[in-house]
Amino acid sequence: MGDAAGSRTTRIGFRRDLLRPSGSERADRVTFVELFFDLVFVFALTQLGTYLYANQTLLGAFEGALAVTALWWAWISTSWLTNWLDPVKLPVRGAVIALAFVALVLSVSIAEAFGDRAWAFAISYVVLQLGRAVFIVLAAARHDAALARDFSCVLVWTAVGSVLWLVGALLPLPVQLPFWAAALGIELLGSVLGYPVPRLGRVEVGAWDVSGPHIAERAALFVLIALGEGLLVTGFQVVDSEASVEVAVALVTAFVAAAACWWIYFDHGERVGPEAIAAHEAPARLARTAYSWVHLLIIAGIVVLGVGDKEVLAHPHEHSPGAVVTVIGGPLLFLGGTLLFRRVLEGRWMRAQLGGLGLLVVLAALSGLLDPLSMGVLAALVLAATAAGETVERIRTGRRTGG
Repeated sequence: MGDAAGSRTTRIGFRRDLLRPSGSERADRVTFVELFFDLVFVFALTQLGTYLYANQTLLGAFEGALAVTALWWAWISTSWLTNWLDPVKLPVRGAVIALAFVALVLSVSIAEAFGDRAWAFAISYVVLQLGRAVFIVLAAARHDAALARDFSCVLVWTAVGSVLWLVGALLPLPVQLPFWAAALGIELLGSVLGYPVPRLGRVEVGAWDVSGPHIAERAALFVLIALGEGLLVTGFQVVDSEASVEVAVALVTAFVAAAACWWIYFDHGERVGPEAIAAHEAPARLARTAYSWVHLLIIAGIVVLGVGDKEVLAHPHEHSPGAVVTVIGGPLLFLGGTLLFRRVLEGRWMRAQLGGLGLLVVLAALSGLLDPLSMGVLAALVLAATAAGETVERIRTGRRTGG
């Protein structure tokens, strides 16, 4: 990970080497302070789900998509930071804890991000993104000149996007949304283009030295957090509901759907990531595609699935476009994401997941004949059938299990 020879004359940055040691167990290990950082996002996902449930409109869907993308980008970018920097070392540990506090402010602002707390949301997001980029530049400046240069490029693009975040927070909602969408678009576009900056050049992601096991485990833990948050919200909704057959069926349905999602992701797919990254000629590029990009669909699907569970519990027999979008859209996003995830890693289309997507499309076409409770039950059965089909295929081909 080091390029110390080219950076010995650098006068800025930490004198102590904060990079993860290569070729040791610590190079791949997920540390407890990283898990502490993740805890903040349990609340963030809860707030996001609450907002989506209360705003089941086209505008609410756009705002929710922007919020979940910003939330995911903030989280996955921090996970990349701890891929290079060693959280065992006190300055890095302190930085992660500080970022966790900023993420907490971001989380409590989500429900009013497009209202009274737009400033809190924008400032916390900007501090999180800029602070992380500045810290890794300072950490690498004396010890890995190439990494410091790369994140200097990232910092420039992040600073440009930050201006739009802050300006957007000053404006009324109809104008705020385009500014925030452009700000997020700049960050995402920069990732695709390699953050080109005059004189500094562009980031060559394919040359990055990454730990496949670390990135894969971090993403898998976030999937677990999202699934757990969905069950948490469902549990609270059940507690607040009067006992009935519908509530009991909805509770079982929500659990079956969550367990099926776990099975689909963890039975085999989760363990494929580290192996595929290690064998790839450009491991960082594969990791970025599979985890930074494709996992956004997986997480969004789980969040929407949780909103659908809440909708089924609250209105089991009331037809509405929002119920169709959430109850069927969540599983669609999740299966679409896991299908692409496996395609990126293994170069093949999973037949069980293709079949599951086909069944969900049929279910969506028939949604006018079904109430939310019936749709939820059938969608959960589709997820369970997909999990079973993939497991049968795995056993037949002799592939090892994960989980």
